[in-house]
Amino acid sequence: MEAEVMEALGGDGFVKLVAAFYRRVRVDDLIGPMYPPDDWEGSEKRLADFLIFRFGGSDRYIQERGHPRLRMRHIPFSIGEAERDRWLELMGGAMDEVGVSGEARVNLGAFFDQVADFMRNREE
Repeated sequence: MEAEVMEALGGDGFVKLVAAFYRRVRVDDLIGPMYPPDDWEGSEKRLADFLIFRFGGSDRYIQERGHPRLRMRHIPFSIGEAERDRWLELMGGAMDEVGVSGEARVNLGAFFDQVADFMRNREE
C-alpha cells in the first residue's frame, strides 16, 4: 500500500496535496480555528513531512520531530465526529484538486479514515 501511494504521488505530490488541504483549512469555520494562526507554514510542513515519511519517503519528520505521537499531539483540541468528518471532507477536496486517483486514492483515503477516527478524543 505505502509503496503504491508514494509512487503515485512522490514527495512533490504530497507537498501539493497538503498545500491544497491547508488552503481549505485556513477558511474553514470548524477546524480552521484549531490551527495556530502564526504557524500555518509550520503546520503545513509538518503534515507534508509526516505523510512523506509514513509512505516510505524521507525521514525528515522523524529527524526533526521524533516519534509522531499523533494522538498525544492532538489532545489539546476537542475532536469529535464533526471535526473528524470535516477534516476528511477537506482532505478529500484536496485529493480531488491534485488528482489523486485509482489505488493511491483508495489506499490514502483508507489511511486518512483510520487516522482521523483515531484522533477523536471527545465522546458524542
